[in-house]
Amino acid sequence: MDRSRFLNREVSWLDFNDRVLALARDERQPLLERAKFLAIFASNLDEFYMVRVAGIVRRQETGLGVRSADGLGTAAQLGLIRDKVRALADAHARCFLDDVRPALVQEGICIVGWPDLTPAEQARLQVWFHDHIFPVLTPLAVDPAHPFPYISGLSLNLAVLVRDPESGLERFARVKVPANVDRFVVVDGEQSRQVPLEEVIGEHLHQLFPGLEVLAHHVFRVTRNAEVEVEEDRDEDLLQAMERELSRRRFGPVVRVEVGQDVDPHVLELLIRELDVTAEDVVVVPGLLDLSALLELTSLNR
Repeated sequence: MDRSRFLNREVSWLDFNDRVLALARDERQPLLERAKFLAIFASNLDEFYMVRVAGIVRRQETGLGVRSADGLGTAAQLGLIRDKVRALADAHARCFLDDVRPALVQEGICIVGWPDLTPAEQARLQVWFHDHIFPVLTPLAVDPAHPFPYISGLSLNLAVLVRDPESGLERFARVKVPANVDRFVVVDGEQSRQVPLEEVIGEHLHQLFPGLEVLAHHVFRVTRNAEVEVEEDRDEDLLQAMERELSRRRFGPVVRVEVGQDVDPHVLELLIRELDVTAEDVVVVPGLLDLSALLELTSLNR
């Protein structure tokens, strides 16, 4: 069989998602639709990693020498996927930062950073944080008595470096960004200015670590294996098999780690070690992580 006549299934899927990104780039599309396509691209890529990439990784780890229709082994496929994903992730982020975000500003929808807020706006959000966010945050520090915490799949997290001013000892801590709160916090009643929730939390970390110096914080996100594996010849009870697999999915191995461009090398090294991944599994993203949250903008009255 001439394998050169076949396309690689995974690369074809990424090419499809690239066409979704092309719709986000298309200035003929309504602006909020372009933001929606950016969100769809992000969600699609999450699912691709949770199922497609996870399946290839599992076959590689179990030693199954199954080649793709176009003749590629698991290692070659993963290398091809990772190279293409890095290029797509960068193009995706750049489309938002350079095209869609400025266009949103022109239409009066500004996604701003904490330093861009006026003192009055910051004061208002400080009260909001204390009343609504602070009570639901649970910072988890890592030390000999407390192992590295479990990081749930697709959750947004802050990796925090703190220091004891008396001993000078530095420690790593993790703060999970609540998923049941809107990602973009409205600064004013007109919904014209919004700030990412992780930035609001990042500016109030000193309240979570009293008596410690907050040295730095970095946003990161993990994707876990969510492939459902049911063996028909072994699993006679389909319901029990599905329950077992759904339980396993929550604790599936990490297949991708997303970090921002400003991540501290020591923090990245710690994440790679504790999450049991390699540097090849890391995707560096310019700007905001998890742009699937842009779907929130589609509910704006515009």
